[in-house]
Amino acid sequence: MKIAIIGTRGVPNHHGGFEQFAEFFSVFLADNKHDVYVYNSHTHPYQESTFKGVKIIHCKDPENVIGTPGQFLYDLNCIRDARKRDFDIILQLGYTSNSVWHRFLPKKAIIITNMDGLEWKRSKYSKPVQTFLKYAEKLAINSSDYLISDSIGIQEYIQNTYNKDSTYIAYGADNFINEDSAVLESYNVTPYKYNMLIARFEPENNLETILDGASLADKKETFLVVGKHDANEFGEYLKKKYIDHKNIRFIGGVYNLEHLNNLRHFSNLYFHGHSVGGTNPSLLEAMASTTLIIANDNVFNKAILNEDAFYFTDKNEVAKYIDTINKEAYQDKITNNFKKIEDTFNWNKINNEYLKLLLKALKEKK
Repeated sequence: MKIAIIGTRGVPNHHGGFEQFAEFFSVFLADNKHDVYVYNSHTHPYQESTFKGVKIIHCKDPENVIGTPGQFLYDLNCIRDARKRDFDIILQLGYTSNSVWHRFLPKKAIIITNMDGLEWKRSKYSKPVQTFLKYAEKLAINSSDYLISDSIGIQEYIQNTYNKDSTYIAYGADNFINEDSAVLESYNVTPYKYNMLIARFEPENNLETILDGASLADKKETFLVVGKHDANEFGEYLKKKYIDHKNIRFIGGVYNLEHLNNLRHFSNLYFHGHSVGGTNPSLLEAMASTTLIIANDNVFNKAILNEDAFYFTDKNEVAKYIDTINKEAYQDKITNNFKKIEDTFNWNKINNEYLKLLLKALKEKK
């Protein structure tokens, strides 16, 4: 098969969940002798033409010059290039800024779209933008040959709202077993004597609620905030708000997976505040890192974690957990989550489920 992956900033991952998936799945496809291409922003730090057998196509991406509208132009540039290459399948990851160009997609290629989360629900967007995103969602639904939902909740939403079938395939993770406390030296923390979160700086990820709770708690152990906050208005606001709370440390984005896994593993509490979307990659990675998870109380998180986490709705509950919970007392929850990754959410299983859908789509077309 000749396959293109579009809709991400590119591989290797320097951005987020879709990029992480694109990296793992594209390498998996290449290892299985498929001809796979990933579209990368021309500003991506990786500038080579191949990555572990995956062909990289760099396209002009003006986002760093003109902001958000640049995402739409980047996606258009990727789609225009794809028209020249005779792909069997185009796998779109998300729809936010590419579905408006659906008419330009190659007619011969099978279009498979991962619908991501409910983007129009994100609180960072104004009402007009939310209206547009709902429209973009409809365009993606109607212009794709196959749909992928990364959670049962998203699958049910698509069925109930659009009367369309979609294939449920979650994200994946690899269980982390090679812990190395020496990694912590770079971050000046002590095993099990700090709490943390990893998230993009967006209001619906509940960073402010979590950090309000950390500032209220009687225990003033180090709280690591991992995420790219530079040139982010919300990030700068949070840094300024908690500047007097010396235990709250903003350490920026960390993209070394070994470092992230060790930070999660050796934390006392790991806070997961995401409230919009499906199966969040960082949540699965936390489960795979044997950390104790305190998650925002919503249907998406509960569908994955069930009874194997604690849940918060406000800052007071966050503060209570910080003051009263010790990881060591809840090894059963940690072990149960680790086993879920091993049995259900491992990358090998997820990659094979995607490949199975691609092969099915190609067979049905023929």
